[in-house]
Amino acid sequence: MSDITAASVKALRDLSGAGMMDCKTALVETEGDMDRAIDLLRTKGLSAAAKKSGRAASEGLVCIKIDGTKGTVVEINSETDFVARNDIFQQFVNEVTVTAHALGGNFNLLNSAKYSTSSQSVEEETVNIVATIGENISIRRCESLEVTKGLISGYMHNAIVENMGKIGVLVALQSEAPIEKLSSIGKNLAMHICSADPQSLDIDSLDADVIGRERQILTEQAKESGKNPDIIDKMVEGRLRKFYEESVLLEQVYVLDTDVKVREAIEIAAKEIGSDINVTGYIRYKIGEGIEQKNDNFAEEVEKMSS
Repeated sequence: MSDITAASVKALRDLSGAGMMDCKTALVETEGDMDRAIDLLRTKGLSAAAKKSGRAASEGLVCIKIDGTKGTVVEINSETDFVARNDIFQQFVNEVTVTAHALGGNFNLLNSAKYSTSSQSVEEETVNIVATIGENISIRRCESLEVTKGLISGYMHNAIVENMGKIGVLVALQSEAPIEKLSSIGKNLAMHICSADPQSLDIDSLDADVIGRERQILTEQAKESGKNPDIIDKMVEGRLRKFYEESVLLEQVYVLDTDVKVREAIEIAAKEIGSDINVTGYIRYKIGEGIEQKNDNFAEEVEKMSS
């Protein structure tokens, strides 16, 4: 009998969409024959998603859940925007978000965790949803934010239903101020993050590789001016400050008051409520961000389905 390796189990899972243990069992029963294993899984109703698993899923929903000082955001992808408006899919997204929230946004634990409304795992329930809806469904990512005092504020852009939409934002405000006084600035900051899409919270947390690459580009551009090295250095530093104003949250011009930066807007709000406000983090998820869009010709897709 052929050795059943972890790689072969993973390969079968990728092809079939079935659970890891089901894939391993199928490979054992078929002595490692991949084609027979797929047929076995399909026979058992465990591979209803087999032909769908290769199709691009770049639509779907972002969902946020906030519980006072803790918030979680999840992105779950589907192939079409139509499915994002499906009640079954929306319920699935909500339940997965509830589970992710309980796990503190630990994505590595999510698929194996118990699905909240059944005895199956989240991974197994995903396979069931794929079979029910008829599209490839993918739980892409999740994260949580938490503060000891203060609140997590959120904003959902293009919401389809409450707390589900196309761009979800969480922002963490650490403060001794009462929640009701923090709510307004928190919501406004979340809206700003949605609109301005910063790369980092502050300059120190900006990826060093990003800064290095930007500095190199700006230096090459400045050299074309033909000026001496001292002038070039000053030009580069000035342009870097402009880059920070575009890329770093606290350095950005505040979209709700373009006369001040975000950092200054927070300072003004802190004075008004009589307590320090420290933004400790944020998360911004846009549906399908970074996923290669698949634009099949409709006629070709119909031909594929009928072949």
